[in-house]
Amino acid sequence: MGRHEPDAPGPPVVTAADMVAGHVRLDISCLDRVYLTGFVAKLQTPGGVVYFFRDHRGKPIVSPALFEPIGEKFRREIKAWAQANGIPLIRFAAGDRKADVMAPYLQAAAAVGRSQVVALGCAQEFQLVWTARKRDTDPAGCPQFSFTKEQRRVSVFYVYIFDEQMGPGFIKICSYFPVRHEAPCNRVEVKDLHRHAVAAA
Repeated sequence: MGRHEPDAPGPPVVTAADMVAGHVRLDISCLDRVYLTGFVAKLQTPGGVVYFFRDHRGKPIVSPALFEPIGEKFRREIKAWAQANGIPLIRFAAGDRKADVMAPYLQAAAAVGRSQVVALGCAQEFQLVWTARKRDTDPAGCPQFSFTKEQRRVSVFYVYIFDEQMGPGFIKICSYFPVRHEAPCNRVEVKDLHRHAVAAA
């Protein structure tokens, strides 16, 4: 039998890092935007949900049917608030780039130079919200539910603002229980918020 010769080595594997090595002059990693998230801490656990409805709101049976009235009341009142104050309500369509849609409103507010609420945007987005499943209990007894958080498509409102010092921005509010809100800040705004917080302390 002839001697087995090893296979010839294949071409070396080249990575993207190898390809750009020696060509990159500057590489910076930094945060472009930070989101400040607001929520009620006690409503982030199933036990907190039960306590809120049973002890705070006096509901003897804590069921998911109690969620929707809270969201419906909020949606109704925030629309009424916008209408009463002459704030335009913009409904974002699927695929809309929100920054482009709101740009004319923010530019007009910047030209005035006065801190104000510029517009109210509304969109349907996936959010982490409370859902519930009925437990297998005695049909003759009171129904019981297990609460879990899941992604659901719900109404989200964007309150667009213009501030004399920080410029344009928005506050994002989820209208379904538990209501959460987010406010993006760039690095300059975070620095300003820290300075104001230190001054207030």
